[in-house]
Amino acid sequence: MKKLTILFSLLLMVFFLQPSEIMAQKVSKKKTPEVKSAVVKSTRHAQKTGKKNTKTVRNSVNPKNLGPDFQAAILMNMTDRKILYEQNADKQIQPASLTKVLSLFLTYEAMSQGKVHWLDPVVVSQTARQADGSRMFIEAGETIPLEILIKGMTVISANDASVAVAEHVGGSVEHFVEMMNRKVVELGMTRSSFRNPNGLPADGQYTTARDMLILSDAYLRRFPGSLALHSMQYYTYKRITQHNCNALLKKYPDVDGLKSGFVRAAGYHLIATARRGNTRLIAIVMGARTPDIRVRESRRLLDAGFQILQENRNSASLSCPGNFRGGSIDKSNTSIAMCGN
Repeated sequence: MKKLTILFSLLLMVFFLQPSEIMAQKVSKKKTPEVKSAVVKSTRHAQKTGKKNTKTVRNSVNPKNLGPDFQAAILMNMTDRKILYEQNADKQIQPASLTKVLSLFLTYEAMSQGKVHWLDPVVVSQTARQADGSRMFIEAGETIPLEILIKGMTVISANDASVAVAEHVGGSVEHFVEMMNRKVVELGMTRSSFRNPNGLPADGQYTTARDMLILSDAYLRRFPGSLALHSMQYYTYKRITQHNCNALLKKYPDVDGLKSGFVRAAGYHLIATARRGNTRLIAIVMGARTPDIRVRESRRLLDAGFQILQENRNSASLSCPGNFRGGSIDKSNTSIAMCGN
């Protein structure tokens, strides 16, 4: 049984470190022309399938009394790196648990360089044990395989596991954070800075929707096998089963990642990636007021993106024309309603 477990883990390691043929490049900031029909058809589809008529409900209330539903968003066709939609994509926001995508990037990179290994025993420190927020309840002094900690980080966003992995890969949390910020510069994430490996609130820690898109694109191209874990809907450790907070994994059949996040000061974030045929989209929503908003608007964003590409793959694209009113649809100048643990 032990031999089978080791063999399975080695196969997973090979799968995870499969390199992409295309290395990460910077994402273009150019907005694309308006396509109104895709948004209209997306709304009609929602009505036909029995989904809540967001347009009618939201326009019956004065948006000025509600405040914006989210702070920033961006959508990209990963196949050709065309930006299909963006709204406040360069606004600096606390990253919350989206930070863990960067921590996982560095972990898999260290693995590909032979510096750490899938089955490495990791001794849990008191610092890791005391991490706040979402946890997988590891105890100081325990020895846990790196594989288990990576699953905890990826699926249930475990902050304690993130610290333990950072200490193992970087030697210390401080050195790992230095590695994080060097990678930020290398990738061209010009409006981001990180202070810890798990995204818990910290002074001087911020990112943008565009920078998260750059990171997600690079991560998925370099380590496409990571989606095998990001698509898991729950994970059990010590007989405690916890669920993935990316609700789109259950509600949107094409979604297979990537990461959710929440801090009180910023709101609810979601990096969603979905694939249909040979097309993969990445949608990022940051600072949503509620978890339901980020799910609802991410779904609409993906729907409109796939619809546009299906109708005209060579020229169709998506923009946000006119006045953007708190994430609502402006009837006088059609725009997309969008959103942002």
